[in-house]
Amino acid sequence: MKTLIAAYSGVLRGERRAEAARSENKNGGSALSREVSGRWGTGSSILSALQDIFSVTWLNRSKVEKQLQVISVLQWVLSFLVLGVACSVILMYTFCTDCWLIAVLYFTWLAFDWNTPKKGGRRSQWVRNWAVWRYFRDYFPIQLVKTHNLLTTRNYIFGYHPHGIMGLGAFCNFSTEATEVSKKFPGIRPYLATLAGNFRMPVLREYLMSGGICPVNRDTIDYLLSKNGSGNAIIIVVGGAAESLSSMPGKNAVTLRNRKGFVKLALRHGADLVPTYSFGENEVYKQVIFEEGSWGRWVQKKFQKYIGFAPCIFHGRGLFSSDTWGLVPYSKPITTVVGEPITIPKLEHPTQKDIDLYHAMYMEALVKLFDNHKTKFGLPESEVLEVN
Repeated sequence: MKTLIAAYSGVLRGERRAEAARSENKNGGSALSREVSGRWGTGSSILSALQDIFSVTWLNRSKVEKQLQVISVLQWVLSFLVLGVACSVILMYTFCTDCWLIAVLYFTWLAFDWNTPKKGGRRSQWVRNWAVWRYFRDYFPIQLVKTHNLLTTRNYIFGYHPHGIMGLGAFCNFSTEATEVSKKFPGIRPYLATLAGNFRMPVLREYLMSGGICPVNRDTIDYLLSKNGSGNAIIIVVGGAAESLSSMPGKNAVTLRNRKGFVKLALRHGADLVPTYSFGENEVYKQVIFEEGSWGRWVQKKFQKYIGFAPCIFHGRGLFSSDTWGLVPYSKPITTVVGEPITIPKLEHPTQKDIDLYHAMYMEALVKLFDNHKTKFGLPESEVLEVN
């Protein structure tokens, strides 16, 4: 009997020790939980911390997008200024290396492909729809305003004004789909015309052609307006290099009074003329303006006469700060307004009287377009378009 009682007592003591251990573990776990809670906070605190993280990420994303916009613009500016020369130097250097065969093959192909730019080039919808162009558009921002429909049964010559330093609005609106030019003018194929010398530069010519850019010469324009069907729109920056020399913020002036060659081409092919003005094109860069008769203007005119472009001393903002100077243009809005087409008859041999008549009509339409829209884009009612 005593043995049974002792055994039973041992069992009870074992159960008490197990219960005490469980209690200790429980209390210890509670203490651990309190310690963790003290260190990391409650569930609501954790949620709040996550929200803070996401809010910081969002701010960083905004900054990243702005930097992507800056980089997208800078890559185009550098392509415009140095890509052709840089690629020419690299290919010439390649001739002196073990990779000389690559350069030989490229130049051989270039010889067979030499006339492709004169026939409209090789437009690539993939390149025109690159995301980089949307960042390019949003940097300024740039927008395209349509005022009238264009018939797909006609061909057109757009006169683009003003040139600015680089024609940024012309490139974004007509050589990319960033502003949806194909949707706004369905069935119309835009061709931005630029210096023919650019198409003698290796690699640069491929880059330009992929966006629908072509040489601004008679052979190219004749081909596009006579052998490429209808629905073609050739964008000519009428003022050219001469107009870029007077480009400066706050100035609305165009070089047009004695520029009549594009009107003659329109009459020979019966292509309608479309006045186009870009508000803000002159605002994105600042440049040193040399007075007429100065040595600086003399040098610029010599370059313009013999090479085709006029070197400008200009600057924008820096890559990382708007307070420093650099090649990145200032982020000023550019709005390109496409006006009402002027119906042009087809005259195989237009007389000077015919050219003068339609040129006067075009100048009047351009001034009217400017006056009708100037107040919508921040200009005072008293602002007058200077036509030189």
